Amino acid sequence: MYSLLSVLLKLSTLYSLSLSLCLSDHHRFFFSKFSEKKMAAKGEGPAIGIDLGTTYSCVGVWQHGRIEIIANDQGNRTTPSYVAFTDTHRLIGDGAKNQVAVNPINTVFDAKRLIGRRYSDTTVQSDMKLWPFKVTPGVDDKLMIGITYKYEEKQFSAEEISSMVLVKMKEIAEDYLSTTIKNVVVTVPAYFNDSQRQATKDAGVIAGLNVMRIINEPTAAAIAYGLDNKDISTGEKKVLVFDLGGGTFDVSLLTIDGGKIEVIATGGDTHLGGEDFDNRLVTHFVQEFKRKLKKDISGNPRALRRLRTSCERAKRTLSSTPETTIEVDALYEGIDFCATITRARFEELNIELFRKCMEPVEECLRDAKIDKSNVDELVLVGGSTRIPKVQQLLQDFFNGKELCKSINPDEAVAYGATVQAAILSGNVKVLDLILLLDVTPLSFGLGKLGEVVVVFIPRNTKIPVKKEQSNWTTTVDNQTSVLFKVYEGERSRTTDNNLLGEFELFGIPPAPRGVPQFKICFDIDANGILTVSAEDQTTGRKNMVTITNAKGRLSKEEIEKMMQEAEKYKLEDKEHKKKVEAKNALETYAYDMRNTIRDEKKGAKIPPADKKKIEAAFEQVIHWLDENQLAVTEEFEYKMKEIEGICEPIIAMTY
Repeated sequence: MYSLLSVLLKLSTLYSLSLSLCLSDHHRFFFSKFSEKKMAAKGEGPAIGIDLGTTYSCVGVWQHGRIEIIANDQGNRTTPSYVAFTDTHRLIGDGAKNQVAVNPINTVFDAKRLIGRRYSDTTVQSDMKLWPFKVTPGVDDKLMIGITYKYEEKQFSAEEISSMVLVKMKEIAEDYLSTTIKNVVVTVPAYFNDSQRQATKDAGVIAGLNVMRIINEPTAAAIAYGLDNKDISTGEKKVLVFDLGGGTFDVSLLTIDGGKIEVIATGGDTHLGGEDFDNRLVTHFVQEFKRKLKKDISGNPRALRRLRTSCERAKRTLSSTPETTIEVDALYEGIDFCATITRARFEELNIELFRKCMEPVEECLRDAKIDKSNVDELVLVGGSTRIPKVQQLLQDFFNGKELCKSINPDEAVAYGATVQAAILSGNVKVLDLILLLDVTPLSFGLGKLGEVVVVFIPRNTKIPVKKEQSNWTTTVDNQTSVLFKVYEGERSRTTDNNLLGEFELFGIPPAPRGVPQFKICFDIDANGILTVSAEDQTTGRKNMVTITNAKGRLSKEEIEKMMQEAEKYKLEDKEHKKKVEAKNALETYAYDMRNTIRDEKKGAKIPPADKKKIEAAFEQVIHWLDENQLAVTEEFEYKMKEIEGICEPIIAMTY
């Protein structure tokens, strides 16, 4: 066991602290030196860390000197990122996923693959063929998700759906801690672009949360790895975090040296993961069904959803066994479907995607200018890293090097996010034991005459970062305003990159072209979110934009409206829960009374006439429940008082 006091004594020239808390080799505190504009406010409860995943999400909290990954009401430590809408209520998490087969077109998943993207995005267009729910274009090419809720057509943005999942994770933590939660650290894939990061932060705002930090998933996993490894202080280690989840893939190369975690390079694919492997299986079995039975199920959402569930289960099974069977009763038109799939066949169907995972690994090492032989540890994160072929390809790439499987691939990201949340909230009173340095995944620049992008901040630059240039000027005589367009990407032409946003600088005194001088500043904060400003150095006029209002983004007014709607849905969920509890209480009480009069010992004391009264009351209540499933809370409560009025006096007199 180490004592933190012994560590702090080495820093005594900087700090004078008295600390009795002890930690093992496997549990050290981590601290980021980034200055924070938004720290946790007093009285807002503990801060939590949320891994907002494509298929599953996870939440943790710092409590009693350690990280607790919190189980949901089903006892599961991860919660499906599913939201379902029915004729009577909304379901989030396990409840939503459990009913997906009977309600596929109104059950939304994969919101992480939609967030921050436009409707015309090629990946969205490709995925739409596989989703049972509707995706339609909104204003400025923003994609909208269409469902039917309480017999009404509704449109939701991906941010709203993600906010509902965040609310669920927040409620899981609140139920566990019995206190209100406001502050949170949320993770995103390292390769998320600026639009996707800002959209994730917007989802947190809609959920009523104070997002203290957006942290990259591999970086969070690196924190978990650091906490787990007792020999972390033995010198610098180069660690490659290979994070393959349900919908996204990241690879980050980091150095960990005592109290310093530094991201050197990052890469990945925001549209590659377990869902894609499932899709290949589904397509294979749809063709198999058509070949064997001459029937096409591709247009039947319910059949496809049931088949997908079986394929997901088979994929997991094939990670531990060489062969498994898919069985779906009455899959289509009453026909049962049964087929066998081997691990070899599964690997053949997905080999192209598995090999695609190695490309960002090569690119990451190339960007870092590090040979693969110099990588000390290969850390696996994300459920899809359990696939044997993925492990084999990675191991072969690194010439047979052993893979590190010591951290839980499903919980590591939430674990690291929770450590960061605890530090930012001030719950961990230890300073400068670690310096956490992350990088930006993509290059940022301004468009110039001739459709050329001038890069201000190259990819893999450490953040936070601020870069300025003062050699910008006008291109036309007597120009009184200049439009600046901000781009993101690695190509030289503006048309090949992603336009993040634009802003205009007005009030420039008329002058020949090339005379006015402008200072341009690019500033990326610790969340990886960009602010760009321009200043006329002659007049001092200045304009700036935080990239939040680009095409397809939510406006401040839209976010506020969604927050109000989220509160309305929250109240509806609360009322539905109250109604269900009242209904269950009534039903339970009725059966308890019936069982009491039929019990040989207890019932013997009750006069026959009174037994008949209770039996009649029971029959009347059960019949009423069958006929009034959609009754409101007050009606269930009234019926409860009615049956209690009959039964209680009898029971009181008898016992």
